[in-house]
Amino acid sequence: MLPKLPTNLPPHLSLKLIKTYCDSNDLRRARQLFDKIPEPDLRSWTVLISAYTRRGCEKEAINLYTQLRDTEIQPDKFALLSLIKACATFGDLGEAQRAHNDAVAFGFHQDLLLGNAMIDMFGKCEDLESARRVFDGLRFRDVISWTSICSCYVSSGKPIKGLEVFREMVLNRVRPNSVSLSSILPACSELKCLNLGREIHGFVVRIEVGENVFVNSALVDMYASCLCIKQAELVFNRMVNRDIVSHNVMISAYFENGEAAKALAIFQRMKIEGSKLNYASWNAVLCGCLQAGRTQHALEFLADMQNAGFKPNQITSTAILIACTNLESLRGGKEIHGYIFRHGFFNDKTTLTALVFMYAKCGKLEISQKAFRLISKKDTVAWNTMIIANSMHGNGNEALMLFNKMINSGVKPNAITFTGVLSGCSHSRLVDEGLFVFNSMRQVHMIEPDAEHHSCVVDILSRAGRLEEAYQFIKNMVTEPTASAWGALLGACRVYKKVDLARIAAKRLFEIEPHNAGNYVLLSNILNNAKLWGEASEARKLMRHKGIKKEPGCSWVQVKNKVHTFVVGDKSNEHSDDIYMFLGNMNEKMRQAGYLPNTEFVLQDLDCEEKEDTLCNHSEKLAVAFGLLNLNGESSITVFKNLRICGDCHNAIKFMAKIVGVTIVVRDSLRFHHFTDGYCSCKDFW
Repeated sequence: MLPKLPTNLPPHLSLKLIKTYCDSNDLRRARQLFDKIPEPDLRSWTVLISAYTRRGCEKEAINLYTQLRDTEIQPDKFALLSLIKACATFGDLGEAQRAHNDAVAFGFHQDLLLGNAMIDMFGKCEDLESARRVFDGLRFRDVISWTSICSCYVSSGKPIKGLEVFREMVLNRVRPNSVSLSSILPACSELKCLNLGREIHGFVVRIEVGENVFVNSALVDMYASCLCIKQAELVFNRMVNRDIVSHNVMISAYFENGEAAKALAIFQRMKIEGSKLNYASWNAVLCGCLQAGRTQHALEFLADMQNAGFKPNQITSTAILIACTNLESLRGGKEIHGYIFRHGFFNDKTTLTALVFMYAKCGKLEISQKAFRLISKKDTVAWNTMIIANSMHGNGNEALMLFNKMINSGVKPNAITFTGVLSGCSHSRLVDEGLFVFNSMRQVHMIEPDAEHHSCVVDILSRAGRLEEAYQFIKNMVTEPTASAWGALLGACRVYKKVDLARIAAKRLFEIEPHNAGNYVLLSNILNNAKLWGEASEARKLMRHKGIKKEPGCSWVQVKNKVHTFVVGDKSNEHSDDIYMFLGNMNEKMRQAGYLPNTEFVLQDLDCEEKEDTLCNHSEKLAVAFGLLNLNGESSITVFKNLRICGDCHNAIKFMAKIVGVTIVVRDSLRFHHFTDGYCSCKDFW
């Protein structure tokens, strides 16, 4: 039982006891004693506010300062300093502005100590204008003032402005210190500015701060970002004192430069040597594995991390969401969503954006849209993610609407934005709108269209049946047409049965990517459908002669916590008999409802009945059947396919969705298809 707190103590003894409790981190007892003082003096208020700030109890510090302002006591610079530090960590702009107003009201706005703290505070609240105003209002500026404003610009995504201020600092004959240098080097990393990074490295050597671990870690990151991994290694290996930060930076550097094995070797060595791993260590290796496409490795490290006593934090949660997105694991994504909710990570823009993409990629666009609405301050990445999500689901009009909202909100689009919008236009047959957006890139937004944007325009024209116009557009392209552009044209040639244009497109594709089996197969199918059997056979022979093998089509569906994969005619599943019986019964019901198998999609030399049987064995139908057999009360299933869904399967799944009365979502290599009540969201246009 805790001893009873003394009462009616003289002010100096109360203050001494409060300090003692604060120094021993017993803030509860300190507050209880403080509350028993009838009229606390300024020093008592300041000691407790400062203690709350130091212990990371920013909200309590701000609330206590509010109570102080309700008294007749005027705060001094030390009370204000504690408040400003609390506001900086809390990140509430409204509270930050109130702190600044009080500093002005009480005549402390030109105080160097408070001024430097307020620059940092506004920087952390992402209010660069206020940070600059405080900086400009200081009569005297020291190295901390300059470093703080530089850091504000760099951490707020304005590296060029940060470098300009750094140059201004040097011209004003203020000598940068190790903190200044480690704060400005990330600007060189972000801009991939190797020459300037080397200049700063030279300056580091001249002023003899080359042994500073933070400066060296920033140099390693700068060289790695500029793809100079050998230089990064050199700096790392020459470090006399390597701490956990420098090791973490080197792990990230190796991953960033595609040397995953070396990154994992450092991490394993750290574990063997008994290094005290921190969250940054685990997150570096988790994010690195995901970046390197080693999703399974990432999940194994997650298990190791938890076994080592580290609960996933905000960064970890975001990384795991990316893993679930890569694996298209809706169940896993929902579990992480719940974890994020329980641990209050919903204030983080990056986490919410990852959540938006996870749901969209797993076929749940409506939930993705709800997650997007939770992002209070949407940046370019958040807008891009939602635009791309709608585009992959074929919602071109929604993608256009989001694009216009983004522009009206003052967020600047980038090249990725336009790729997303143009892709949406191509899937929704929005030709005029797509061409307008494309033309606005250079004229309105000062963004030079790249090869991918040109390919999107070819796709827009081709899907709309304007193949000659698409071909002329390719011929008039300033940049060299890519495989994507010719591929879009070739794909449309099959839909619109343009054999001559298909030959031209295929010839160029055979030159650009001679080992892509899909191009040979597509041309062969076009020729077969045109009954040009001999020419089709030649295309297949050319493919065999080059030793090219077609990627086998496969589809998969997740039931409970297991992914079940199917290929054409697959009978390896333990429930194969049930699947084929279900499809047989379904086939009869579909025929009664008006379904006719489209045997055009079976190109072997078989009779009509055999062709119909072959269509029944397609992988997407097998996966859909298995999903429907395991509905367990669900109102929808989601199936994934590695190739484009075949026309007959597309038609059949429309009938299946209507007969069973559920929504069937199929994600093929091009987009998502939502089948409901006999219709598909693509309106038979994909």
